[in-house]
Amino acid sequence: MPEPTPLLDEALDRGDAVAARRAVSDVGGRGDPDRVLDLLGARAAAGSPLATELLVEQLDESGVVRRFVRRALLDESTVDDVCQDVLISVATSIRSFTGGSKVTTWVHRIVRNRVVDHLRRQRTTTTLPDDDLSPGDRMSSLIATRATVRDALAALPALYREPVTLRDLEGLPYSEVADRLGRSIGTVKSQISRGRALVAAALEDAV
Repeated sequence: MPEPTPLLDEALDRGDAVAARRAVSDVGGRGDPDRVLDLLGARAAAGSPLATELLVEQLDESGVVRRFVRRALLDESTVDDVCQDVLISVATSIRSFTGGSKVTTWVHRIVRNRVVDHLRRQRTTTTLPDDDLSPGDRMSSLIATRATVRDALAALPALYREPVTLRDLEGLPYSEVADRLGRSIGTVKSQISRGRALVAAALEDAV
């Protein structure tokens, strides 16, 4: 269990996203990014939705997931999709994180599994059944068709809700979503991946 940080813990307890992000930045600024992930992982595993949100953000922003995926895949065009699948898996399975290892070690195991799944799907030439779609494709389809998922989407911070709504409910291409929101395509893709992961986590908690 990582050493507690009172400011972060208090912000998470209050559900204060602004103060929590400030505390995360402060801890990360001390030169130990793994500690930030371990702190957030422990709180997310204990059931904090805000900690889960921040953990997904940190894993994405820090490039940890992308580095792991790139080491395993030669096809750069598939990296974004597999990274999204990893973030969804992290968000939906964080309760299984026991703190017996670093978050990065736990995430690396998830990356390996998602890479294997991706390569298996690539080898399949027949149409895949719905339960064999990638986590990202499955979540996109769910958001577009299920009212309960839309409720989870409505509860997202606007930063993520807007691009996911435009992409998965309105079916706009990434380029048009970026134009509508005045953001770069890379930013929009990242925000949609995180948003889908957070919707998946909310649905997992609701089960």
